[in-house]
Amino acid sequence: MILKQYYLACLAHASYLLGDEATATAIVVDPQRDIQQYLADAEKFGLHIRHVFLTHFHADFVAGHLELRDRCGATIHLGPQAKAEYAFEAMKNSDSLAFPGLRLQVLETPGHTIESISILIFDLQKSAEKPYAVLTGDTLFIGDVGRPDLRASLGWTAQDLGARLYESLHNKLLPLPDETLVYPAHGAGSLCGKQLSSDTVSTLGEQRRLNYALQPMSKEEFIRLVTADQPDAPPYFTYDAILNTRERATLDKSLEQVLHPVDLDEVLRMGDAGAQLLDVRDPAEYAKGHLAGSINIGLGGQFATWSGTVLDRDKPIVIIAEPGREQEAAMRLGRIGFDHVKGYLRGGMEALAERPDLVWPTVRLTAPLIAEELESAAPPLVVDIRAPREWNTKHIAGSVNIPLNHLQERMAEVPRDRRIAVHCAGGYRSSIAAGILHQYGITNLIEMAGGLAAWEAAKLPLTI
Repeated sequence: MILKQYYLACLAHASYLLGDEATATAIVVDPQRDIQQYLADAEKFGLHIRHVFLTHFHADFVAGHLELRDRCGATIHLGPQAKAEYAFEAMKNSDSLAFPGLRLQVLETPGHTIESISILIFDLQKSAEKPYAVLTGDTLFIGDVGRPDLRASLGWTAQDLGARLYESLHNKLLPLPDETLVYPAHGAGSLCGKQLSSDTVSTLGEQRRLNYALQPMSKEEFIRLVTADQPDAPPYFTYDAILNTRERATLDKSLEQVLHPVDLDEVLRMGDAGAQLLDVRDPAEYAKGHLAGSINIGLGGQFATWSGTVLDRDKPIVIIAEPGREQEAAMRLGRIGFDHVKGYLRGGMEALAERPDLVWPTVRLTAPLIAEELESAAPPLVVDIRAPREWNTKHIAGSVNIPLNHLQERMAEVPRDRRIAVHCAGGYRSSIAAGILHQYGITNLIEMAGGLAAWEAAKLPLTI
């Protein structure tokens, strides 16, 4: 038996390749949309990818099941409650796929979504009775459980799904042996839960002991606990969940359409017509100078999540990147189904060498300099764009908290007759915010380099 985990840090997403050497069969579970790594490893192991499972219709990324079907002829397997436009094999409770060295057995575990399943993995060289591992999808995480509130727009209440989640955990997963390895579909940084660990594998015994949501409690207490204080779900989550049920273009076909260079004059025309100019460079480079009207979401951070949060799905995107990184940007947008890229600026920022009038800088100051400004006769207003939970833990006295994911809808709260100092935790999100504020005409703006981490490192005072 072969079991390999793939972890995509920017989406905190784990996928899996399982292999049976005797039959040269590979099974991929919860694949990302760019499938090259699975193809390469299957070839390396001498396997053919014949099956692909989705533990549920993921909301935070577009899965690669159609890509593997079209490329390898793989059969798609979903839970029995799933409804999709493409052909699939419905796998109900206890259904299995058996091979000489490996057996997969499905557990129906609704709760995070109605169609959720978990997959027991039996290494038949070790035991045919005791599972070696369980792939839990978004039902059970390391340190947390799947949130039950993401399907409200699709007709399911958090209370109903929360009750099903409780039953799935207590009737299907908790009876498994303590030594069973737990492999989830997400880790720390995912918005599919609130306390996910940075660990990517655990044992059921360890989770039984340490996971707050698995401690003894009534169903009612459990529902209250797992529905409280969940992070805001980005607006693209429902879009991606629905897209995962549909027949759609594969990533390769999409990239063929979106990856072509566009001259500066045409980019400007597209921007005037409403296109979104997306600068994917490092925030420090963006601050030195960027195309007026562009927004910065750097490839070095949680690029896909923030793109899905602040970009409009209905407006075309033009990428501005360091030459050679355009494909990476388009591919990572494709991971969340944002296929409406209409090209990239030919030559990147070099295209603006003769047009300095179109290049805007962002004023970036160190934390000590901003502290000095706050003591001046006309101090700036500090706008902290971190999440409320972060702000409540510690913040700069007198700052106002407008989370980045709500900045555009709360723009009226940002005064236009006063200088604004914007910051986040480390400088990634504040660069996004600076671009948005500029788009709304708020240009009397400074950004705190290094965010609150730099403020703390300078031993400046905080309100706790």
